[in-house]
Amino acid sequence: MDFFNEIARLGSDELWSWIVVPVLIGLGVYFTARTGVVQVRWIPEMFRTLKDKTPTNEDGTPQSTSAFQAFTISAASRVGVGTIAGVGTAIAIGGPGAVFWMWAMALLGGAASFVESTLGQVYKVRDHVGFRGGPAYYMMYGLRSRGLGVVFAVIMIATFPFAFSSLQANTISATVTNSLHVDLPWLPAVIGIVVAILASLVIFGGVRRIATVSQSVVPLMALLYLLVGLVVVALNITHLPEVFGMIFSQAFGFTSFAGGGLGVIIMTGIKRGMFSNEAGLGSAPNAGATAAVTHPVKQGLVQTLGVYFDTFLVCTVTAFIILVANPNLEGAQPGIALTQQAMVDNLGSWSNILLTVIIFLLAFTSILGNYYYGEANIEFITSSARVLLSYRVLVIVAVFVGSIASADLIWNLADGIMGIMALINLVSIALLSGVAFKLMKDYADQRRAGLDPVFTRDRLPEIRGISCWQDEASVTGTITLPKTPVRD
Repeated sequence: MDFFNEIARLGSDELWSWIVVPVLIGLGVYFTARTGVVQVRWIPEMFRTLKDKTPTNEDGTPQSTSAFQAFTISAASRVGVGTIAGVGTAIAIGGPGAVFWMWAMALLGGAASFVESTLGQVYKVRDHVGFRGGPAYYMMYGLRSRGLGVVFAVIMIATFPFAFSSLQANTISATVTNSLHVDLPWLPAVIGIVVAILASLVIFGGVRRIATVSQSVVPLMALLYLLVGLVVVALNITHLPEVFGMIFSQAFGFTSFAGGGLGVIIMTGIKRGMFSNEAGLGSAPNAGATAAVTHPVKQGLVQTLGVYFDTFLVCTVTAFIILVANPNLEGAQPGIALTQQAMVDNLGSWSNILLTVIIFLLAFTSILGNYYYGEANIEFITSSARVLLSYRVLVIVAVFVGSIASADLIWNLADGIMGIMALINLVSIALLSGVAFKLMKDYADQRRAGLDPVFTRDRLPEIRGISCWQDEASVTGTITLPKTPVRD
C-alpha cells in the first residue's frame, strides 16, 4: 500500500508542479484582465443575483432549481473535507504560509469560476426535471467535441462521486473515531454502513431532494461552524496579529517551516485551495447549470460568490482555529485531527462533539453534491436507467470503502485525478472565454440601462450551440416551451 501511495503522490506532484499550476495562474491572470477584475468589481451584484426570483412554469411551479439552491448544491460539495480537514492538511504540510496561497488562488480563481459557470448556463439543456449542464455540455455544444465531453465526464465521475466522496466519508469516520477516543477495528466499517444508508435515502430521490437537503443543511451548519470559529478567535484575539504575521512571512519563505521550502508551501496552498473552492476545476458549472435564471452571467456571479464563501470565510475560520491555539506544527498529523485538537484546546472537550456533528453534516451534504455532479455527467454519456442505477449503487459502495481506506492514498489519488480534470476544463474555458466576455458585456449593457438583465439567443446570434434561451417569455417564465433542438 505504501508503494502505491508513493507512486500516486509523485505523479500528482509532478502534474501539478509543471502543468496545472502554470496554466491555472496564467489563465487566472488573463480572465482577470479581460473581465476588468469582475470577481471584485461585481461583488455587490453577486449578492443581488443570489436573491433572484426563480422563473416558473405555467402552473406556477419553478422551472428548475433556484439560484440559491444551485449555490447550496455547489456549496455542499465545497464546504466539507476541503474547508476543515483540507486546511488542516495544508497547514500541517505547508505551514501557515499555505493559507496565504489559498487566499491568493481564491481571488485569482474567482475570474475562472465566473467564466466556467457562465458557460455552464448558456450551454445548458432541458431535461424532465428542469435543466442540466456543465463542462461536458459546453465542450460538446461550444467546442463541437462530444468526444472531449465524454472524456471529461468520465474523469468527473471518477473524481467527485468516487474519489472525493470517499474522502468525505473517510473524514466522517476519522472524526467520529477521534471523538469517541476508542480503538475498535470494526467502528469505521459501522460508520461507513450508516453513512452509505443515509446517502442512499437522499440519492435515490433525485436532484430536487438533493437541492432541498442542501438548502436546509448547508447554510445552518456553515453558520454554526463560523460562529464557533469566531468564538475561538475572540477568546484568542491577542494572538491574531501573530497569526497574520505567520501567514504572510511564511508564505514567501521569510521564515522556515519543517514541511519544506517555498515551493512546497505554494503548491500545498494552491492544491488544497482548489480542492476546497473548486474554482476552475469544472465542478461548480454542473450545479450552476441547474438553476433557472434570466441571464447566464447571474450564475457566473453566484458561483464566484461561492468561491469566496468557501475560502475567505470557512477556510479562514478553520485556519484561525488552528493557528490561534499556537500549536506545535512540527510533526502535525495532516487532516481533521489538527482542527479537532485546536478546537478542544480552545473550548474544551465538549466542542469535539459539536465539531463532529458539524463535520458529519457538512461532509454528508458534500457527498450529495458530489453525487449530483456525477449524475449530470452520466446523463451526458447515456440515458440508460440501468447505467444510472449501477452508478448510484457504486457511489454508495465508494462511500463505504472510503470510510475504511487509507486517507493518504485517497488524498493522493484524488489530487492526481483532480489535476487532470482541471487541466481539461481550463483549456476548454480558455477556448470558449470569448463567449463569456460577450455575455458579460450584454449583461452590463442591460444593467446600465436600468434593466434586470434577460438573455435570449437572438441577442448574440453569433454564438452557436445554444439549446435554451429561445425567447424572453420562456426565459422569464411567462410561458413554458417544450425541449427544442440545439441551434447549429
